[in-house]
Amino acid sequence: MSLDKKEFLILRACASGGGVSTQRDLAEATGLSLGSVNATCKQLLAGGLLEAGNQVTERGFESLEPYRVENAIIMAAGFSSRFAPISYDKPKGVLRVRGEVLIERQIRQLKEAGIDDITVVVGYMKEAFFHLEDKFGVRIKVNAEYAVRNNNSTLMLVKELLGNTYICSSDDYFTENVFAPYEYKAFYSAQFFEGKTDEYCLTVGAGNRIVGATVGGSDAYGMLGHVYFDHAFSSRFIEVLEEDYDKPETAGKLWEDVYIDHIKDFDMVMRPYDPGIIYEFDSLDDLRAFDGDFIDNVDSEILDNICSVLGCPRSAIVDIVPIKEGLTNLSFRFACDGSTYVYRHPGAGTDEIINRKSEAHSQGVAKRLGIDDTFIYEDPEKGWKLSRYVFDCVDFDYHNPEHVERGLALARKLHTSGEVSSWSFDVYEKACELVGLLGQRSDPSFPDFDELTARAGKLDRLVKSDGIEPCLCHNDFYNPNFLVRDDLMYLIDWEYSAMSDYASDLGTFICCSDYTVEEAKGVIALYFGRTPTDSEMKHCLAYVGISAYYWFVWALFKDSAGDPVGEWLYLWYRAAKIYGNLAIELYGDSAR
Repeated sequence: MSLDKKEFLILRACASGGGVSTQRDLAEATGLSLGSVNATCKQLLAGGLLEAGNQVTERGFESLEPYRVENAIIMAAGFSSRFAPISYDKPKGVLRVRGEVLIERQIRQLKEAGIDDITVVVGYMKEAFFHLEDKFGVRIKVNAEYAVRNNNSTLMLVKELLGNTYICSSDDYFTENVFAPYEYKAFYSAQFFEGKTDEYCLTVGAGNRIVGATVGGSDAYGMLGHVYFDHAFSSRFIEVLEEDYDKPETAGKLWEDVYIDHIKDFDMVMRPYDPGIIYEFDSLDDLRAFDGDFIDNVDSEILDNICSVLGCPRSAIVDIVPIKEGLTNLSFRFACDGSTYVYRHPGAGTDEIINRKSEAHSQGVAKRLGIDDTFIYEDPEKGWKLSRYVFDCVDFDYHNPEHVERGLALARKLHTSGEVSSWSFDVYEKACELVGLLGQRSDPSFPDFDELTARAGKLDRLVKSDGIEPCLCHNDFYNPNFLVRDDLMYLIDWEYSAMSDYASDLGTFICCSDYTVEEAKGVIALYFGRTPTDSEMKHCLAYVGISAYYWFVWALFKDSAGDPVGEWLYLWYRAAKIYGNLAIELYGDSAR
């Protein structure tokens, strides 16, 4: 039989066996008025669902069965970038907070509520969760799309398991057990936020049914904590998710966004909780406020690195903010003893393509030459780096003559410094190495890849025949690597720096711009400070084609490692073709 909500709440409370022998106990346990409890208990007694002493009968348990929670999904695949730097060392769900590992505490609470069928969906640093299978008997599912899709991919992966299901996040902390063996209908947990909040703020109608949601708001209930799908919600959500999944705009959406897009199709209510029951930690400072001992007890090599260089205690590291501008690495800024710094953490797959010893050497040179005065220290083995943070910088503008002139002057200063390195960086040879690494993962399959590769090989032979002596180069000479503020300009991020052809820096600078060919020729002339010879011009234009090919292959490699670079891929593809063909034409007979 179907139960109304009052009947359900009283039967569930009685079935829990938690000392609800009197009607007053039931009123406190269910939040119903004493009058409602008395009237509903009479109905349940008359229907044979309850018996004396508020004992649930066999028929009563049968009536509860459609409301039984069948399983739980714990989402643990994401990176939690806002939780830098701890999330660089390990996933947030395996952190120990107030003496317990976050995800393990949540699993215990689920099991205490009688929910033993638990699936943990993992992705980032997935191996950190594998032990849960033996320790708690949970099921592990690996989300291979975690790096290129939002958490909608997690629910797609486990869609067969969705029924009467709790949807949980591995990093939530509940000060009391919020789970139960029975739930009446689909709900999203919420808490009232006084003042402004960035949470998803809810609008509700009759019966607390969610009828709208906005990102951010003020003095409103916001989504926070666990969610419950009932069979009706799960069935419709799977249909919607399958319909929308392959749409390009869906990849970056939270599953909540998919739900909100179709909110009229769903009957989900808001379940409010008082403050102090549900905690989600969006930053290290949030967690430090909740657990004062966390920062001193957490196992973090990154914090140890910072303390070793700055000679500070962990407690002095505050105001951590992730920085997302880089294409290769993970970085964050922080304050310590009145100064602000940047910590650079090597990104996914970089060990295969970056020589950290070479980078550390070049960073030291750049510091001596005044080209990068922000540099403090780099570990030449592991590649982590500490630098000063420069406030109030503006973006380097490829169409600002002053920016371009000062940037090219830094390149000339480096190229003519006489500084040498024990390492070399041949752009074409490095591209070939990347093609080899790429082939171990998935061969490029688009029609003109062989044509692009052959053209780059021809260009390499042509520029080598020019007999240019190598010099120390940056080799990643493009706009995000300039810090510009008033009359200050630094060239940062020396990962690819080594002995190279000077034109490799010009090639990278131009192929990463939106310059026309004529504008590119003007930049080359500005570098020389005079009209370049025909030989110099064709040599530099050829390097634009070679550099574009290198960065195009680099982008394919990053994409294969689950770290796509977006529109840069097409930019470099076009530059490789346009400048490659132009340079071959300029070399004339020697190119045949």
